[in-house]
Formats: sequence, structure tokens, C-alpha cells
Amino acid sequence: MSEDLNEPVGYLSLPKGTPVVAKDGVTVGKVHTVQHHVRERIFDGIVIQTDDGKRFVDAPEVAGMTRRQVDLEIDSAAVGQLPGPDGLLGALDTEARRLGRRLRRRLPGG
Repeated sequence: MSEDLNEPVGYLSLPKGTPVVAKDGVTVGKVHTVQHHVRERIFDGIVIQTDDGKRFVDAPEVAGMTRRQVDLEIDSAAVGQLPGPDGLLGALDTEARRLGRRLRRRLPGG
């Protein structure tokens, strides 16, 4: 049974309440909801419940998902800087981070 908990899972089968672990090994919260584009059938990210409230973790910042835990590509300090899941400011912050990643990929050495 424990082997099943470590098997990768798809974002649609990720259980609410799954622990979320930052890159530095710190458990930063639990899965609240999974965000996805229904029409396009793509994973957008997860909303996690932290001690400081809900935060939106964009899909590229998620390293892996199992029934045991979600692993992030960012450390616990960066999780504290993530936007909330609602409102215009959270959406703008998410879009700005996505644009920054796209630009870095296109620049030499990025």
C-alpha cells in the first residue's frame, strides 16, 4: 500500500488535504483545490492552504504529485511570496511570473 502512495498521480486525482512540500523539505501547507482549464484540458496549478492563508502555486512550480505529497520547485521562502488565489492582483502576479519565465527561456543563457 505504501508503494501506491509514492506513485505519481494526475492532477485530477490529487486529493484535497495532500501535504505540500517545498524544495527545501519544509511542509508549507495542504492542497485546497486544483486549478485547470477544462476546455483546454491542461493543469494550471494548485491552491494550497498555508498558515498564512491560501496561496496559488502555478503549474511550473509543481515538481511532482503523489498521493503522499506534492513536491514544489520553489523553497518555503518563495511560497510565502506567492499570490492569493483570488482577485485581479493574484491573476496579474501569476501572469507576470509566467511572462518572466517565457522571456528567460528566449534569452541567451536562459
